[in-house]
Amino acid sequence: MQKKRSAFTLIEVMVSVMIISVVIMALLKMYANNTHIFTSLKKQIITNEYSSFLISNANYGFEDKHLDLYKLLDTFDVESDLRRKLKSQKVELRYEVLRSIDLSEQDDGEEEGQGNSGLVLEIGRDVLKNKNFSVALMRLQIK
Repeated sequence: MQKKRSAFTLIEVMVSVMIISVVIMALLKMYANNTHIFTSLKKQIITNEYSSFLISNANYGFEDKHLDLYKLLDTFDVESDLRRKLKSQKVELRYEVLRSIDLSEQDDGEEEGQGNSGLVLEIGRDVLKNKNFSVALMRLQIK
């Protein structure tokens, strides 16, 4: 009669350790990728929130200024903690005219008084820049 085997061989143990280590490495890689993705998404969300302050505030946007984000919050109802945090964040607001279209030149012999006389469209780009983020917005201004 043969005795029953009561233990694993060395090869079986080594193979099982290798399989477990490969699985653990794959899980760590997934965790690192997810952490990187969520961090970049958080930065994008914050940048979008800051750009919405500029979009909704009609007092700023068509000039070059240095200001803090607190000044862009005049029309928003936000918590005082957020206001204090944004007061310390200085931003640079730059406006660049990309194209100016004079519509009075586009009149094709229309009767006097019915044309677009004196109407000028100005297409520009606002850049809201900080040490942590930068966002560019296209603007259309009718003069």
